[in-house]
Amino acid sequence: MQTYDRQKSYRWNCDHVPVPVSLSVPTVSVESSPAENFSFCGLPVHSPLGVPAGPLLNGKWCLYYASLGFDVVTYKTVRSGFRECYPLPNLVPVDTASLFGGEQSVSQADTMEGSWAVSYGMPSQDPDDWQADIAETQQQLPSGKVLSVSIVGTVQPDWTLERLAEDYALCARLAIESGADCIEANFSCPNVSTCDGQLFQNPADCATVVKIIREAIGDTPLIGKIGRLNNDDESLELLRHLNGYVDALAMTNSIATQVLDQNGKLMFDGQRRGICGKATLQASVAQTKSLNDMIAEHDFNIELIGVGGVSTVEDVRDYLAAGAQAVHIATAAMVNPLVAIEIKRAW
Repeated sequence: MQTYDRQKSYRWNCDHVPVPVSLSVPTVSVESSPAENFSFCGLPVHSPLGVPAGPLLNGKWCLYYASLGFDVVTYKTVRSGFRECYPLPNLVPVDTASLFGGEQSVSQADTMEGSWAVSYGMPSQDPDDWQADIAETQQQLPSGKVLSVSIVGTVQPDWTLERLAEDYALCARLAIESGADCIEANFSCPNVSTCDGQLFQNPADCATVVKIIREAIGDTPLIGKIGRLNNDDESLELLRHLNGYVDALAMTNSIATQVLDQNGKLMFDGQRRGICGKATLQASVAQTKSLNDMIAEHDFNIELIGVGGVSTVEDVRDYLAAGAQAVHIATAAMVNPLVAIEIKRAW
């Protein structure tokens, strides 16, 4: 099966896309929830499995992974204007045990063993290009699949928070007009230094942005993508501010740290990069359970999407047991495109 080639550029991978495959995909169910009862932000799906923002660079990548048993496919983050990708390397395998936040650094590994540092910087095509691509993708997407589109605002030096929020809302509206079933607003990107990458850490600011997005998209499902939260007080404050505006939260968007090369020197000019993959599983499942408990205690109306470190059916079950309504797989899906089929077969 064709996979993303991390030795090649982002642009090369955009242009060299596998075609959808015809494979037998098992159906899944649990004792109290037959397959036809699964849903994603109120939209019917065949399973809780999806691909989060990141691996699916364009519509053709979305269609490829939809054919591989993923029932929600997330179109990689788009902006209101063109943005180039960071230079290679964009994916650096790392040697690390489980990460929980606060780690100073991790070291580059010789081979990919489940976790890697991610460095893209949220590139984007021009809106005319990604709108046309989303529209074509929705037309070709098989029945029962959900097309989510990740969006982000692009802050400018003289912008107010409200102006940034309007840029988020513009992207969301354009995505919906093009055929998106739901919108994922990226409030957490550890690989950019501007405020749009850390909005989830400022609940009041995040709420300002979310409200303006909600006004622009009406009842379309809205997901907020967040990163690692530091403590229960921070988590509860974020939930209080976003309740009533977002339908779901997707987490965890990697755990950030510095990366050392094989000579012990800092990579990426010493800037932190998000670590994705197996190293984030324990922390993300724990955060999912913590937020789910708070949601239940305070009667918030927010679903949770578990993201981070999933590669087996046991990992999926851990997220579902922690309170996630959906489980999305990025790193393992990039390494092994058949992972959703394997999980469904083992269900």
